[in-house]
Amino acid sequence: MAVAVVGLGMTSCSDFLNRPAEDTYTINNYYQTDEQCIAGVNYLYNSPWYDFQRGFFKVGEVLSGNYWWSKSPYLNFSLNSNDEDLRNMSYSLWSVNAHANTVYKNISNGNASDAVKNQTKGECLLWKAMAYFYLVRTFGEVPIIHDNSEVLESGSYNEQKKVVKKDVYEYIIMTLEKAIEWLPEKCAEGRLDKYCAKGLLAKVYLTKAGVSGSLNSDDLQKAASLSYDVIANSGRALEKDYATCFKLEGNNSPENMIAWRWTTQGNQWTRQNSLQSDLAVTNMDEFGDCWGGWNGVSVDLQEAFGLKMLEGNAAPGVRGDLDTRRKATMMTAGDVVTYFWRDKGGFDYLKYFYDASWNEAASANLESGTGVNCVKHLYGNNKDHESVLGYSADRMASALCTPILRLADVYLVYVEAKVLLGQVDTECLRVFNAVHQRAVPSDAPCGELDFEKVWKERRLELALEGDRWYDFVRLAYYNPTKAMNEIKAQKRNQFWNLNPLFETYFKTGKWDLYPEKGDAPSYDTSTAAPNVTEKSFVIPFPTEDLTFNPLLNEPAETRDVRKLYQYE
Repeated sequence: MAVAVVGLGMTSCSDFLNRPAEDTYTINNYYQTDEQCIAGVNYLYNSPWYDFQRGFFKVGEVLSGNYWWSKSPYLNFSLNSNDEDLRNMSYSLWSVNAHANTVYKNISNGNASDAVKNQTKGECLLWKAMAYFYLVRTFGEVPIIHDNSEVLESGSYNEQKKVVKKDVYEYIIMTLEKAIEWLPEKCAEGRLDKYCAKGLLAKVYLTKAGVSGSLNSDDLQKAASLSYDVIANSGRALEKDYATCFKLEGNNSPENMIAWRWTTQGNQWTRQNSLQSDLAVTNMDEFGDCWGGWNGVSVDLQEAFGLKMLEGNAAPGVRGDLDTRRKATMMTAGDVVTYFWRDKGGFDYLKYFYDASWNEAASANLESGTGVNCVKHLYGNNKDHESVLGYSADRMASALCTPILRLADVYLVYVEAKVLLGQVDTECLRVFNAVHQRAVPSDAPCGELDFEKVWKERRLELALEGDRWYDFVRLAYYNPTKAMNEIKAQKRNQFWNLNPLFETYFKTGKWDLYPEKGDAPSYDTSTAAPNVTEKSFVIPFPTEDLTFNPLLNEPAETRDVRKLYQYE
């Protein structure tokens, strides 16, 4: 009943904004028309995912070494079962599964046309598969809840056994296969279609390929075939401008194949994107809800982009800027983000801190300990929001979509699978170069490929998109030593004495690494490398889960998922 009520409060079919009446229907007389089924599934694109947002970033980017979050247990691998963000993440993912199961069942029992019933059931299954893909990569062996009604009726909700990873992956695969069968070739802007499911399935196969401890060539071949089907036949193309995928203008970009589609309209808390609050500098918007400036993009990721803060041979605005993804991902001294604060000519990073005539809240103090702040996941100020979308943002609330599977990711899934198969050919090189040369057009086409090139390209292409930790998990399945060694070698700490460096540059244009007075800027070398072991690639269940279901502490069981579970 609760699922039905929340569903009615969400958004409509093509723009995810129009809401049906909330006081006309009950569970017994809804899902009877095409329009009701489409409206009833819309909230799966946002609300159940809301409490995953912080875990999505902390696990994906802080734990992986892409982001410096001061004193965070995700930064130093001291994460335990009592962590609040971990608990919210777990609850959110299980909530997605429960809502998807329930809406799926309601639609199955409704009287809409077969075409729309299949489309909307396919959407439910894709979101369910996505939730399980996060669950198995985060927590490892997890229970399979195929039908919430059966579990509730049997009273067995605290008696669910874990299932071994390979069988969880098989369950994800069978769920996506059914979604592919039911989803249309093309759908309205922003909605899921057949190729979205194929793209996700390709990534699932690439990940599953190593789950036994060595690479499975059949899984890799399926990953390559499915991803190439998307590349060749979906009708989608990469955006010419990489940054478009992350702007308000790119909310419905075809490149953003699977995305959380947020809104600020309506009164349903959890319908909105709240990431700007955690990631933006203080007072980025007018709502007093930004506290992320004191953290920042890691030194390790900066240097992966070629941004070497403590080198004196390149001034800000030049270092690291051959790769256009750098400015679309992060901002630092010398940067102006033109699509933030448009009413002021763009967001000028140095003016923001040091020019009170331009920014009345300028404090003359740099916030980030790494000197670099996030650009992705931010919308700017309310005038930016209104000028593009036509309606207001709110406190901890924007309608900026959150991409969780982009076409460029599918391109790189294809390339990685081909590299691991030893099948690098001209088409594989063409696909890789399409991604790389969009970002670095000055580079000559790559004529040969190995795993290291693809591994780095994924990091730069998908930086700060919640994905990097899961790349490490995939690698750790079959090469944990390589995964551990890379994390241990990362620069995960902060700089000291950056504020005088930045302020001097703002006032004089001189990048003075060796001041006559005061301390020179330096990198903090006092913290030891994180204590990463093979067990680090499985995150512990929240305490509450372990308390209510003691079976989570017992060994996982194998399960023939294709015999035990069916979709109508």
